Amino acid sequence: MIVVGRSWLLRGGPVKTSFVSAELQKRVVATFPMGPDSIHGPAHWARVLENAFRIQAETGADSRVLELFALFHDSLRENDQIDPNHGERGAHYARKLRQEGLFELEDEAFDLLVKACNTHTCGETDGDPTVITCWDADRLDLWRCGIRPDPARMCTQTAKRPDVIAWAMQRSGGPPDGIVRDIG
Repeated sequence: MIVVGRSWLLRGGPVKTSFVSAELQKRVVATFPMGPDSIHGPAHWARVLENAFRIQAETGADSRVLELFALFHDSLRENDQIDPNHGERGAHYARKLRQEGLFELEDEAFDLLVKACNTHTCGETDGDPTVITCWDADRLDLWRCGIRPDPARMCTQTAKRPDVIAWAMQRSGGPPDGIVRDIG
């Protein structure tokens, strides 16, 4: 991902943001411990953002939280395999950068961001519309890890649609090792 103004560039073009500044994006990308080619890195974050915007029409989710979730949810992962506390670390990092003044967000919306980051790998399917939009946006990009997005594990009607799942899978590029995994 390359940051240009308030856009995150993907292979298919920019994903425009309206809330997250270029300065904040650059800071998070610069501190991401696994580098730009990680399957949990900046290209994934940009796809999550685009997925979230697609789902938002159904849920009415807070776009500011969606942008911040896309940026922070995997921002402090330590590996591409099992990393049980990475969501909490991402939420803590968001809190730190908020305190430093890199973004402003009222407490209620910030609490939704923290909830979404902390629980995005827990498999829940019910919750606040903004939080479930975050979760589904991330789950729609599982094909990059060789995991087919499962409609039964999605929260929103949009994310359960076969055409949306096919669109998301095509964009993810598939698993780098070609191995398909089940998450039963």
